[in-house]
Amino acid sequence: MILDARQIPRDTVVEADVCIVGAGAAGITMAREFIGQSFKVCLIESGGLEFDERTQSLYEGKLVGLPDHDLDVARLRYFGGSTNHWGGSSRPFDPSDFEQRPWIPYSGWPITRADLDPFYERALHVIEIRDVTWDVASYMDEIPAFYRLPFMGRRLAPAIWHKSPPTRFGRLYRDELIRAPNISTYLHANVTDIETNDPASLATRLRVACLDGNQFWVGAKLYILAAGAIETVRTLLSADKVQVTGLGNGYDLVGRFYMNHPQMDAGVILLSTPDNLTATPAAALGKTTAHLILTEECIEKERIARFRALLYPADLEGNWVRGKGYSAVRSIFRRLRNAEFPHDLLGHVGDIIRDFDGLVTDLANKYGDTPGITINTEYEQVPNPDSRVLLGPERDALGLNRVNLDWRLTSLDKYSLRRSMEIIGEELGRAGVGRLRIDDWVLSDDLSTFPGTGAWHHAGGTRMSADPKTGVVDKDCRMHGVANLYIAGGSVFPTGGIANPTLTIVALAIRLADHVKALMA
Repeated sequence: MILDARQIPRDTVVEADVCIVGAGAAGITMAREFIGQSFKVCLIESGGLEFDERTQSLYEGKLVGLPDHDLDVARLRYFGGSTNHWGGSSRPFDPSDFEQRPWIPYSGWPITRADLDPFYERALHVIEIRDVTWDVASYMDEIPAFYRLPFMGRRLAPAIWHKSPPTRFGRLYRDELIRAPNISTYLHANVTDIETNDPASLATRLRVACLDGNQFWVGAKLYILAAGAIETVRTLLSADKVQVTGLGNGYDLVGRFYMNHPQMDAGVILLSTPDNLTATPAAALGKTTAHLILTEECIEKERIARFRALLYPADLEGNWVRGKGYSAVRSIFRRLRNAEFPHDLLGHVGDIIRDFDGLVTDLANKYGDTPGITINTEYEQVPNPDSRVLLGPERDALGLNRVNLDWRLTSLDKYSLRRSMEIIGEELGRAGVGRLRIDDWVLSDDLSTFPGTGAWHHAGGTRMSADPKTGVVDKDCRMHGVANLYIAGGSVFPTGGIANPTLTIVALAIRLADHVKALMA
């Protein structure tokens, strides 16, 4: 059942057994896991079934640290959440991501990759990826020739990402939730406060408000925040009536250790002989992507953070500008691959006709011989307590403080990137493939020279730990010190690895759902 919260009588108390806040990847995944259970579930979503600018503006905030995408652009605030613009790239975290690495401060999860493996299998079905392996040897005929060069495997290696269609959770799973007799979804509903008992050890009810002025309450036995890394932190920090620093923030950890994947071009490979080493064979059909990584042995020996990069054909200056014609062809191909009719087909055809010369040039650059290869990096951020989500002085239409995002990197982040690029250059030179020209900003020790943005992969802020003095939630994603409040989503990640986060978010949501089902039995 889906309800419009604006029609709920003012000051009503909606009763449920389990309340989930946020209908994105984590929230919808858990709600689906609860279908048919004996307990009643309330799913709260800030937006409606479609995009609305007024609701979206609730995400507005300030970037007070490193440059990044505007906060009201990086996430979508309607049913389905940010899966509505998700690209679909998927890979599980590696076993070493969960381990404590002595050279990476604050690394280590209280669970292992083996603990999550059964849930990864189930998560792949949720995001519509079937019958795949992550063993790169199975895809050697489907990845660019660069990854088959003889020097691969010693310090450098290819790694496989698979593509979800991408799955739009709000569209694909809407009817299931409408039909579910024990699931009530409330749209246009914004949580503005979490009420607790006096020692803040138990959440008692949520205050919910609509932009049209309506307000009501939700009371439940158990609450799960699944509103995204930044919004979940904002909700906790705003719940300051009993715990004045914010709910669960007794050790000043809520909002700290915010992470993203720094993304930018970092250098150009100047090939000894022009070639089409980055061209993707037709056999891949766009569903499998190879990325350049450093081997585990190399990372441990160098004592650096993990690294990955995409490789693009480039001229000697590192430029490859894809015009409207190429973008139109790519968009049409993606839609047809997913058995969908291309949106704005006539517009795309017009772009192809108007930019035909550019399209020919772009295709020649992609599939013909090129003199260079651009290295576009997207690497692991070292956990940093000074990288954080804060409440700013400005308020939104609901009266809540907007976010100030203070995203920061450390000297180890910069060193890890620089050393990773140097290793690529050393391997290229040893094999006689070419030379690497590293961008000047990479060689500088000045962190303020960072020229890129984050990769839309918000994580951290309510990190998972066994000890409440070092994290916000425990291994079961329950908030330390609050008996009935859980958190789902990327905010619980202690480290961010190099994989895109959605698959792991869904796997953790399924794991949490199983835990809740056992509690409610």
